[in-house]
Amino acid sequence: QLQLVESGGGLVQPGGSLRLSCAASRFTLDYYAIGWFRQAPGKEREGVSCISSGAGRTNYADSVKGRFTISRNNAKNTVYLQMNSLKPEDTAVYYCAAAPLHLSFGQCVLSQTDYASWGQGTQVTVSS
Repeated sequence: QLQLVESGGGLVQPGGSLRLSCAASRFTLDYYAIGWFRQAPGKEREGVSCISSGAGRTNYADSVKGRFTISRNNAKNTVYLQMNSLKPEDTAVYYCAAAPLHLSFGQCVLSQTDYASWGQGTQVTVSS
């Protein structure tokens, strides 16, 4: 079982920034495509961004393009989601997830069904 832990959430004002981290202590995250998903109260979980294994190709939901950046630091075994220009509609619990190895190559996707291992989530609240 691949274990993931998210951190970095919090309360910020609109226009502010947060950097979320997704860390694995016992597995090499570079082997896996990592996705960030979010779920707001009363809404379905949606894909935000992902990064593939190896070359690190990225993908973003239209709603966050130009504002969010996903990256990975293999030495620290951590994937980051830098969130800038935050909006109230970004408020949600954010989860990171890892895809199985056979789905971790090439262009990553934002479909939940492609991801098997999930972190516990971290709350992001954007409010004035």
